[in-house]
Amino acid sequence: MSSQEIPEENLPAEQGDAHGAVKVADEKNPFADPGLPPHEHRIQDIDERAAKRSERTVALLFTVSMLATIAFIAAYVAIPVDKAIYVWPIGHISALNFALGMTLGLALFCIGAGAVHWARTLMSDVEVADERHPIETSPEVRAQVHADFRAGAAESVIGRRKLIRNTMLGALAMVPLAGVVLLRDLGPLPGTSLRHTTWAKGKKLVNMNTMEPLRPSDVAVGSLTFAMPDGLDEHQHDFQKNIAKDALMIVRIQPDDIKDKRELEWSHEGIVAFSKICTHVGCPISLYEQQTHHVLCPCHQSTFDLADGGRVIFGPAGHALPQLRITVGEDGYLEAVSDFAEPVGPAFWERG
Repeated sequence: MSSQEIPEENLPAEQGDAHGAVKVADEKNPFADPGLPPHEHRIQDIDERAAKRSERTVALLFTVSMLATIAFIAAYVAIPVDKAIYVWPIGHISALNFALGMTLGLALFCIGAGAVHWARTLMSDVEVADERHPIETSPEVRAQVHADFRAGAAESVIGRRKLIRNTMLGALAMVPLAGVVLLRDLGPLPGTSLRHTTWAKGKKLVNMNTMEPLRPSDVAVGSLTFAMPDGLDEHQHDFQKNIAKDALMIVRIQPDDIKDKRELEWSHEGIVAFSKICTHVGCPISLYEQQTHHVLCPCHQSTFDLADGGRVIFGPAGHALPQLRITVGEDGYLEAVSDFAEPVGPAFWERG
């Protein structure tokens, strides 16, 4: 490209121009202004073939970013969570974490590298000196800002370099998908597990202290007994997860003192079984007042009336304690008639 074809604003400043001039120090300004060095043209400014090469490089980086984002999603779906690989010199690490980190890092790096290369090789690099001005904004300044913005948009050549524009938009549009996919890992997804426990028809009530099945005669009036379902073993790997929903409070109340009709129907000779898990934040309830039949959660003082359907009478709990319907089996032991009729523990948004 000849010098006649170079835009006027990109031509080097002539001798004596203010660009690169040095002011002389005096009493008012003891420090001389060194000015700006003469502007040097880049190869892309004078050679369209070099500009095209830079354009293709930027587009390639944005395209690699898009491919890396796709690889991130594919790795998240395809690689098992428990798969491990050996990476020197780190050692054995999670294959999933390694793949996610590499692909997401590559996607973000390529977007950044493409933007930097675009700015350094294709956008205007003419140095502009501006004098300090008052902080207040005048109409002239606002007009100048708008004009500068339009000039910057024009100098970015985003309208003319459509390949860069399209690949950049594609990369920026796809990379957030990595974050969206990661939202799934806030789980695992609970499905319907929050609505069910291991209690089922025929499951015996086992005393959590003696680990023996309970007979009606084992529960005295005014006593509090903690129970869990038969077959639940504390050595099982999922014991803590199950007991957090299965734990029961067993109390015996005089049938005439039971105020709730359904509670009386679901009891056996005044023996009632309620969930031990507080409906506020899931703390275990352990404090029982014999005369009032009230139980108190020690965490936030939610109080429930076990003689009135386990309803909340004080505190932040949002709903009553779930009751487990019980009966006596042919062998004389207390057993469940079914699972809880409603979810155990704190409320959740889809509980309905």
